Amino acid sequence: MRERMSAVAVLVALAVLLHVGCRRASEEATPPAGEPHLEDAAAGFVHALVKEDYANAVRDFDDTMKKAMPAEKLEEAWRSLIAQAGAFQKQLGIHQQSVGPYEAVFVTCKFERATLDVKVVFDKAGRITGLWFVPPKVSYEYKPPAYVKKDFFQEEDVQVGAGKWMLPGTLTLPKGQGPFPAVVLVHGSGPHDRDETIGPNKPFRDLAWGLASRGIAVLRYEKRTKYHPKELARMKEGITVKEETIDDALAAVKLLRQRDDITPAKIFVLGHSLGGMLVPRIGMRDKDIAGFILLAATTRPTEDVILEQMAYIFGLDGKLSEDEKKQLAKMREQVARVKDPKLSPETSSSDLPFGVPAAYWLDLRGYKPQETAQSLKHPMLILQGGRDYQVTTTDFEGWKKSLSSRKNVTFKVYPELNHLFVAGKGKSTPAEYLTAGHVAEIVIKDIANWIKKQ
Repeated sequence: MRERMSAVAVLVALAVLLHVGCRRASEEATPPAGEPHLEDAAAGFVHALVKEDYANAVRDFDDTMKKAMPAEKLEEAWRSLIAQAGAFQKQLGIHQQSVGPYEAVFVTCKFERATLDVKVVFDKAGRITGLWFVPPKVSYEYKPPAYVKKDFFQEEDVQVGAGKWMLPGTLTLPKGQGPFPAVVLVHGSGPHDRDETIGPNKPFRDLAWGLASRGIAVLRYEKRTKYHPKELARMKEGITVKEETIDDALAAVKLLRQRDDITPAKIFVLGHSLGGMLVPRIGMRDKDIAGFILLAATTRPTEDVILEQMAYIFGLDGKLSEDEKKQLAKMREQVARVKDPKLSPETSSSDLPFGVPAAYWLDLRGYKPQETAQSLKHPMLILQGGRDYQVTTTDFEGWKKSLSSRKNVTFKVYPELNHLFVAGKGKSTPAEYLTAGHVAEIVIKDIANWIKKQ
């Protein structure tokens, strides 16, 4: 089944730029009494989607939503959802939660191949200010893997950056006499929390607790697109990976350098997926970082990877529906526009993959991370899951081709691991991310041993 929509996989690689919402809109809250009109409004919104009445569906959008997701973009998002989840069948339930000044209404819908919540967020005036298609909220209890020794470390709340873009984070510190070597964790695509939570999985918490159990401090933080979505939506047409990822990674390194319990010359950056792809750009901005760890990092153009992932997911059942064929054809057209030399900042985002603005694609144009990495002298550890369908061994081979002559670059593939570096068997699918697992212990060991050797 294709249960995971935009929170996982490449189909969402850049979906955060489409899904506009209020800060903390995804956090749990106490359902308020009354205000049934918002539930009616949310149900009416879903009804309009089902009837393909997109002009009516966007009628109650606030100004930010109207700009970020006009009727044609909403139609594209809904059709993409249907192509993955199957035809809408019925509404199963509805509930409401208060989140600060906002009200979030969850309309639980049964589709042919999945059950999903259409999460509609309203402002005080009753206008729609946020929209997500997400799996129904399930409360998962995180159970640490056996390699975590909780008596070996402690955690401290920190703030990464300052001012408008400040981000809350967690510093996991080994107990005992410091200073300690440290690692900054840099997220993959999408609006991730500090644990990079995907369903019941928390790979960044696994890494933080596992490495801290082995004497290495780890800093992880909320991604800007998770914590400041509304603010980013206002600058949607100008956002690039600099604002999405790079600036905050550099701020996290700066924070660690200011601490007496961290060894300044032993601060490393670990990037996962998109974060790994951007490691060379982070390294070019800060030459004093001690070294880099790349987990499932792409070397090919992002638009090509997105198209490949979409084709993979659509083909999991062994056949392509007419709707899926249309979705792929449209994505091919949009990818071609990204590659078109005539692409300009004025190109409409509605003509580009996932409605991501031209500025984002232009910023990545010509960027070949493996070639940029050749100009860095830093030691690197490049790891790849053999069952990863999002970032494949083709990308891994791209890193090896460019950097294998370097004595301070280490490569390793783990045949049984997926994109989250969790073990499994057979063909990897999006549904696999809904099964609880942990980053494999061998990955924790390899990273810790590599750091201690530097």
